[in-house]
Amino acid sequence: MNTNVNPGANVNYANQPQSAPILTVKDWLVTMLILIIPVVNLIMLFVWAFGGGANPSKANYAKAALIWMVIAFVLYLIMTFLIVGLIGSSVKMK
Repeated sequence: MNTNVNPGANVNYANQPQSAPILTVKDWLVTMLILIIPVVNLIMLFVWAFGGGANPSKANYAKAALIWMVIAFVLYLIMTFLIVGLIGSSVKMK
């Protein structure tokens, strides 16, 4: 019979890997400020996502933002082709 009520009590935390430092509110404000600059935002998102030197939280945020940008761009292309197709077909009908 196991008498250890709390199995996590015997964990040796000295051998645990170091976690990344938590980003402060100031860090996130600077990040958001950089992301509102038109061309710089794309460059910095790629640097943070794939550069390797960024905080893991910021890297994950950058990857998610890039994925959303790709999704939005694909939807934009689909809608553009649909609208151009509708306009083109209505012009031919007249």
